Amino acid sequence: MMKRKVKTLILRTAGTNCDKETAFAFDLAGAEADLMHINALIRDRSALDRYDILAIPGGFSYGDDIASGKILANELRFSLRSRLLRFVKEGKPVIGICNGFQILVKMGFLPDLSGDPGSHIEATLSLNDSGKFEDRWVYLKKVSGARSQVSEKCIWTRGLPEVIQAPVAHGEGKFMPKDDRVLENLKKNGQIVFRYTDREGNIEGYPHNPNGSVDNIAGICDTTGRIFGLMPHPERHVTFLQHPNWRRSDSEKKAMGIGLEIFKNGVKFARNCI
Repeated sequence: MMKRKVKTLILRTAGTNCDKETAFAFDLAGAEADLMHINALIRDRSALDRYDILAIPGGFSYGDDIASGKILANELRFSLRSRLLRFVKEGKPVIGICNGFQILVKMGFLPDLSGDPGSHIEATLSLNDSGKFEDRWVYLKKVSGARSQVSEKCIWTRGLPEVIQAPVAHGEGKFMPKDDRVLENLKKNGQIVFRYTDREGNIEGYPHNPNGSVDNIAGICDTTGRIFGLMPHPERHVTFLQHPNWRRSDSEKKAMGIGLEIFKNGVKFARNCI
């Protein structure tokens, strides 16, 4: 008997503008993606139970009028925390991209060092050091921990090359842990997933680090590896035609973009849990 398709909920609200691209990425990865407004989810909290993956896409939710992602983060934290906790405790994966990453951090679901999502805010994403909106491609290095299994903690990035490219487009992407203890625990737990680097994978400052993130952090996961947040946009590199140098690619590489592998990993994990 064939398993049903993995169902992904793409959460949106006023100002979200990457929802359709994220849904397209999940469709290409073999999932069935539905877009849902936060108001509809609050009216019918049980709707979340019908999905296997939760994705919070990029954009400028509520215009980032207070701080990037803060209003939607508070809506989720105070109106839907119990439902979200059940979703996470059932082992279902979550991804937040750009504004979605900001939301997961500001609602306390990342980095979640305590193991009690939403109970503590342990980091933030602040204004870029450059003082301007950064919109370009960057290099990302997948972080390896002290033990081989730590490097594959994040279920979303398993099997990816050591260095990949993805575009960034944000004005408030500077990752800042609450204190040195949080940063050290992120390192110790293997929760740092991506760092900004140059094309050879070397840690460098601006412009390679587009926002001044502490320790060049571009993406992190929770202690389980199932909740993943990153500032770059993998949904904008799911086909080779989206890369600015696609004409220079070798013919055998002219297929799907590397960003698609992230969505495939999430769908594969969720499928195995159905």
